[in-house]
Amino acid sequence: MQDLLSADGWLSRLVTSANDFLWTYILIAVLIGCALYFTFRSRGVQFRMVGEMFRLLGDSTGKHDGKKHISSFQAFAVGVATRVGTGNLAGVATAIAVGGPGAVFWMWIIALLGSASAFVESTLAQLFKRREKHHFIGGPAYYILQGLKQPWLAALFAILISVTFGLSYNSIQSNTICSALNVAFGFNPTVVGIILAVISLVVIFGGIHRIAKVSSVIVPIMAIGYLLIALFVIIRHIDLIPQVFGIIFKDAFGITQIAGGGIGATLMNGIKRGLFSNEAGEGSAPNVAATASTSHPVKQGLIQALGVFTDTLVVCSCTAFIILFSGVDSQGGLNGIALTQAALEAEVGRFGTIFVAAAILLFAYSSIIGNYYYGEANIRFLTKRKWVMTLYRLLSGGVVVIFGALASLDLVWSLGDLCMALLTACNLYAIVRLSKYAFRLLEDYRAQKKAGKNPVFHRETIPELDLECWE
Repeated sequence: MQDLLSADGWLSRLVTSANDFLWTYILIAVLIGCALYFTFRSRGVQFRMVGEMFRLLGDSTGKHDGKKHISSFQAFAVGVATRVGTGNLAGVATAIAVGGPGAVFWMWIIALLGSASAFVESTLAQLFKRREKHHFIGGPAYYILQGLKQPWLAALFAILISVTFGLSYNSIQSNTICSALNVAFGFNPTVVGIILAVISLVVIFGGIHRIAKVSSVIVPIMAIGYLLIALFVIIRHIDLIPQVFGIIFKDAFGITQIAGGGIGATLMNGIKRGLFSNEAGEGSAPNVAATASTSHPVKQGLIQALGVFTDTLVVCSCTAFIILFSGVDSQGGLNGIALTQAALEAEVGRFGTIFVAAAILLFAYSSIIGNYYYGEANIRFLTKRKWVMTLYRLLSGGVVVIFGALASLDLVWSLGDLCMALLTACNLYAIVRLSKYAFRLLEDYRAQKKAGKNPVFHRETIPELDLECWE
């Protein structure tokens, strides 16, 4: 069992080989191509409407038809909760350790371009959302079924995202929490995994409203705390900023990397870790975007695009700067969260290791409960049987959390990358086919704004679609 879960076990080698094949030969080109297409067709919506994105955060109270629904801010918070987590602290460190400092540049690029993909997928999720009892529900499985009329593909996506987020990604979050607490305090990973499973299940069994409430409290606290300490480190080394940017750009395009073939590893690791962190185009955020009560689908599309910027350009960059400022050897054997802890300890002493452990506990815990919801929404799409949902809750919040505590770092990240590749390919196919509706909605939104109105969408605007929630 231990060999199976170790870095050199046969399962780890098999998963790593399949993962590298998909990323090297297929997904990177498709991902960048789609992001460029969406940026061009939307006329750079992610750049032109940044001000509108911030304004919209407080636009919705979450009330609709006299009932209380998830607000735009809560949907943003849950989306950021799943984005801002292990990928920002451990994923960035892994990208730098494996791909070099230049990987950070490619993380920025995939965020800048990928936010257009995030806009399209979340706008579509709002357009095709459905009512379920006292809340809305939706996501890629729903827009594939209603928009493409391909139930088999919708079911495939629902299965893939349930496995990717609720199972695979939650093992990564657990693995990182246990590693951080072990480095900081020497806590036994198995014991931490069991405790983490128990407190995760408590929130998970409370449903989306409890998940949204917990996330809307945890996300601002953990983000502000981490940003403050990162700002302290940056100000302390303000004179080194030009040098650090120079290292990042030189490593991203350096002659040494190109001549040695290292540019491929730099680009691939930057894009993989960037996508894992911001999830743009992956099909995850649309599941929570659909739950928000808003007057126009574009509003939630813009808000979720802002989440991509928040995640990668702000939080991921903070981690990268901390590591590069610290002078800790990123090629010296340290990887994942241990590298981030070593870097922050070099800057602020023992407090740095403890702070990262506390931060990753909040970051990754919020991701565990947010990831579970993505799976829940898609399990409900597949079946209404209560025992299936109960089993999935136990697996997502319990079994895989403990599995992640026991497995090696290489195995959980390789499993995550493989699942992410399959999931993203499925979603990109769907949103490219349906993107024409997102662009029509964007034009309608802009026209109403130009006329001085608060944009409101009516389903008669796109009469060829059979929409449930828009009157």
